[in-house]
Amino acid sequence: MRQKELHLIVTFDTTADAIAMEQVCESCGIQGRLIPVPTVVSAGCGLAWCADVAQEEQLKALIAERALHTHELLLCVL
Repeated sequence: MRQKELHLIVTFDTTADAIAMEQVCESCGIQGRLIPVPTVVSAGCGLAWCADVAQEEQLKALIAERALHTHELLLCVL
């Protein structure tokens, strides 16, 4: 059984916002992936960006710099 770990989760109101996040992160070399929104989280479009907790400050800066539209940024055990 896989051990659960703490992850950084970014949720979005629209699928377009989630895909924009994925494209920006890939172009900037930031590790992560789109996942279905975890059941413990509520978000509009059903997609979330999952990344390592150590990338929190880098992601916050990127979101602000690129004016990405996010719903919520939180820590979640997955």
